[in-house]
Amino acid sequence: MNHDSYDPKTIRDVLGSVNTIAVVGASANPARPSFGVMSFLIEKGYRVIPVNPGHAGGEILGQPVYARLADIPEAIDMVDVFRAADQLAGVIDEALALDPRPKAIWGQLSVRDDMAAEKAESEGVTVIMDRCPAIEYPRLIG
Repeated sequence: MNHDSYDPKTIRDVLGSVNTIAVVGASANPARPSFGVMSFLIEKGYRVIPVNPGHAGGEILGQPVYARLADIPEAIDMVDVFRAADQLAGVIDEALALDPRPKAIWGQLSVRDDMAAEKAESEGVTVIMDRCPAIEYPRLIG
């Protein structure tokens, strides 16, 4: 897939087909972008699961926090990544080790690794990078 631009239908299909979203790099700080995006996704009806080893065992926005994706006791439809771009490959490896695998992996603004994305896509997982669902949702869904 060309990750320089996305067909709006691809993004609409991802946002319209997922229910449970793990947010890797979730923050309890209301000033952090991940906090705002989590709040937005919860408001839109998604089940949001924060992932942050520094907050594991606690809660963010009333949701229990897990240290890593493998600790989440339910299926995840999408992984939303708030980590540095050089961390994306590791998150993709974690996501691909899940059973069942998520339908999509979403790299937030500036989070892009084309080689890691190619690996996930070769395993049938849709990858969106350098985009924000809290921007794309209002733009494409309303």
